[in-house]
Amino acid sequence: MDFNVKRLAADAGTLFSRAVQFTEEKFGQAEKTELDAHFENLLTRAETTKHWTEKILKQTEVLLQPNPNVRIEEFLYEKLDKKVPTRMNNHELLGQSMIDSGNEFGPGTAYGNALIKCGETEKQIGGAERELIQSSAINFLTPFRNFLEGDFKTILKERKLLQNKRLDLDAAKTKLKKAKMADARALMWAEEVTKAEQDLKMTQSEFDRQAEITRLLLEGINSTHAHHLHCLNDFVEAQMTYYAQCYQYMVDLQKQLGNFPSAFSSNNNQSTASGAASISVPILPLSGPLPANTANASSGFTELQNFSGSRKARVLYDYDAAGSNELSLLADEVIMVSSVPGMDSDWLMGERGNQKGKVPITYLELLN
Repeated sequence: MDFNVKRLAADAGTLFSRAVQFTEEKFGQAEKTELDAHFENLLTRAETTKHWTEKILKQTEVLLQPNPNVRIEEFLYEKLDKKVPTRMNNHELLGQSMIDSGNEFGPGTAYGNALIKCGETEKQIGGAERELIQSSAINFLTPFRNFLEGDFKTILKERKLLQNKRLDLDAAKTKLKKAKMADARALMWAEEVTKAEQDLKMTQSEFDRQAEITRLLLEGINSTHAHHLHCLNDFVEAQMTYYAQCYQYMVDLQKQLGNFPSAFSSNNNQSTASGAASISVPILPLSGPLPANTANASSGFTELQNFSGSRKARVLYDYDAAGSNELSLLADEVIMVSSVPGMDSDWLMGERGNQKGKVPITYLELLN
């Protein structure tokens, strides 16, 4: 107990001496040991590295997870050492909505089938985004956090310790200076000078040792930059893989959608008094497959339009009727078609059981 009291008193005396030295330095009443220029540059570089590492880390987190509420939730789960619940991302939610709506409209219709294919692609993009986030968290975000929470905190600790050793050193210098200014002939002051010199020698040794430790840690920032450069390359590679996957998914989707013909309705600037009906013009995609016997089919349609009668025709693609006077079609079904006087040359009258309506000839292949 006696030892602890003495040690407590010594620590209190040291803290008081540091406080006095710090205050006198602020008021310009005491000298301050300055660090060399190289050391100061190392300190500045460490602070700059810490500042920009924090900023890049924060902005990367925002990029990978724009929702601040989700980021806070993930942070809390991490601190509580619990697994973050799995949730669908925005691409996956959109994809699921498209798939559900496509099934509602009917997978057999062109629009419903297209919605399902788009939804599946959106889900693939969502999976690729999930892989990007996971890869970035491991190879990019985690090393940055480790530097801020580990290496830089160690630098701050040693820097603070160096500051205390510097205050002890300057306090010892001040004490020695005051002792020498006193009456050197008095025995007690001679002893004080000797003790002050010993204290100065000890504090100088401790300061030099701590300065070397701090210097080595600060010079380690070069290694940190090299490591962060490697992490940056990993992050860029992860992004490159993600965007390449997304591009390929969309190219494949575009090819699939290119096989779906579209029908557009156009109103030819008719006045309200005329009340004329709009004309539907079927358009085939450039990438859509064409029948091998195109020439024969064309001559067959011409013959059918010039003479009365009906023929069987196979439907090449799904077609959604744009009006009540048209007939919706399903790919590969067989219907009866005939020509009606006065009908546009791009259209025929189609018949399926009791259903009847106009059909575009570009969607049909006449059968023998």
